[in-house]
Amino acid sequence: MPHTILIHVLNEDPVIGEVDELPDPTAGFITLNSPRLRDGRDVPYFLPETNTVIYPWHRVHSVEIMPTEGEDKIVTFIRE
Repeated sequence: MPHTILIHVLNEDPVIGEVDELPDPTAGFITLNSPRLRDGRDVPYFLPETNTVIYPWHRVHSVEIMPTEGEDKIVTFIRE
């Protein structure tokens, strides 16, 4: 099942895309499929036909794992 992640690259805008499995922190790179900006536009420094990008870990500041549609929302109760 692919996961949607948001990669914060050093000195660049964040890039969102899909990965087949969650990134392994011991690997030297992370592979991202269907890279795009958060608003869905093409990343300006990639060719329009680019489908897969490999980022070296030393260029990645952080990775956010976006919730999938099948995940249940957490319900918390707040005392009033």
